[in-house]
Amino acid sequence: MAAEHRKPVEPDAAPTVAHHTAHHAATAEHPSAPQAEQHPDQEQHPDQRQDSDQRQDSDQRQDSGQQKGDAPDPNRWKALVICLLGGGIVLLDVSIVNVALQSISSGLSGATPEAVQWILSGYALAFGLLLVPGGRLGDAVGRRRMFVVGVALFTLASALCGFAPNGLVLVIARLVQGLAGGLLTPQVTALIQQLFRGKERGTAFGLFGATVGIATAIGPLVGGLLITAFGTENGWRFVFFVNLPVGLVTILLAFRYLPTTPKAERGRKHDFDPVGILLLGAAVVALLLPFVQSEQWKSNAKWWLVVAAVVFAVLFVLWERRYGREHEPVIDLGLFRRRSFSLGVGLATVYFAGFTPLFFVLTLALQSGLQYSALLAGVASVPFAIGSGIASTIGGRIVHRFGRQLIVVGTVLVLIGLGAVIWVVADHYGPDLGWWLVLPLLVAGIGSGLTISPNQTLTLSEVPVQQGGSAGGLIQVGARVGSAIGIAAVGSVFYSSLASSKGDYSQGLPLGLGVSLVFVAAALVAGIVDVVVGKVRGTEASV
Repeated sequence: MAAEHRKPVEPDAAPTVAHHTAHHAATAEHPSAPQAEQHPDQEQHPDQRQDSDQRQDSDQRQDSGQQKGDAPDPNRWKALVICLLGGGIVLLDVSIVNVALQSISSGLSGATPEAVQWILSGYALAFGLLLVPGGRLGDAVGRRRMFVVGVALFTLASALCGFAPNGLVLVIARLVQGLAGGLLTPQVTALIQQLFRGKERGTAFGLFGATVGIATAIGPLVGGLLITAFGTENGWRFVFFVNLPVGLVTILLAFRYLPTTPKAERGRKHDFDPVGILLLGAAVVALLLPFVQSEQWKSNAKWWLVVAAVVFAVLFVLWERRYGREHEPVIDLGLFRRRSFSLGVGLATVYFAGFTPLFFVLTLALQSGLQYSALLAGVASVPFAIGSGIASTIGGRIVHRFGRQLIVVGTVLVLIGLGAVIWVVADHYGPDLGWWLVLPLLVAGIGSGLTISPNQTLTLSEVPVQQGGSAGGLIQVGARVGSAIGIAAVGSVFYSSLASSKGDYSQGLPLGLGVSLVFVAAALVAGIVDVVVGKVRGTEASV
């Protein structure tokens, strides 16, 4: 308990730590001292939770750069728009490239099947590798600084992707793009955690959830529009060029509206825990690699990397426990003792394993199976984007009233929507499939909107603000790992069915999405367990 009591204090500003220490010394030696009168609650209830809550409130005021009591940052909503712009282009590139693969293969020299696979998997690997270290850097040296660096690097890498003369250069540029995305993304959730509190925080995370859902679902549409406008041979280049104006505008606005590092934090030295970062990075890469390369790397030897990932993860935990006794670790393992955080990360992992593969296999079936153009394949995802965007915004506003019960409702709707997609594909596979998918995808999108943003809000609800970057990075690592596992599992069943049925997409698509249903059902079970345990113990997750 002593270690857990101490951990939230270490990243605080020095004056806060000094005041907290001085208060305990004063109350121990002079019960009637003036400092004791300033904190009557601590005298009456000297427990760890009370101390943690009071320190967290203080941290929120300091990290927001607030000068007068609890007055919120007047630029917080403008700052949120900037964060969503930066986070949106990163998330868009997760799915926008899917519809551009055929254009890349036909229009780029050296775009071999292996290179094309690495254009997808390299981005995912690099993205997952830097999420937690990127969040830690933001917590330590300034979130605005790391946000700007991330957007600038992402914009530069996008330009390199667009001008790539061959497949090798494009693969390298995509790796850099993924690293930039991993550096940028945790700053978004950390800044939301820093700038907003209470109901406003739920609303802000709701808008972020809307951005996640819309960017993921609308990526194929944007890619299809660009390829249609600029042609198959060079259209793929503009899939990357579209990031340039957005990135430049975001950088300029970030300097104006994002909060700087509070004065109390400036000049403070932090422990960067390089050994912990290396062990965690090795664990993430070893876990992701066999899944993102599952179709290209046929040998079963790749699964030994999962064993290696477990070994690296165990070494990481042992190291963090030892290092955290005297220094500032890359991750405070005490976060996982909070049910809202540990269950939220797990729920995000299994949910993204079921949610992300939908667009991967559906786009393949529409383009390769039914010969839809890139544009029409992208249009098919619009109902999901609309439902997700609207529901995320609503979910963020009402999550403080319903807690994880809202997530239970959301995952049930996703199950209904996916089940309807499977039925539609099985019974109405043909040129008009896109029309039949409108209602099922709309329902699934609404459910996704009621799942992603409320879960993000509740998972970070008990995390101290000064740990928001690394904690947000962990949630995103869970989502990326889940996405990789889900795409590998769904893709394996999907491709195996195509091989055995001689290319019958009406059989392969339902079987593949059946695996997605299992993952979403696991997320539903996690949500139900949390609701039941919370009611029994009287500790329901809330904002």
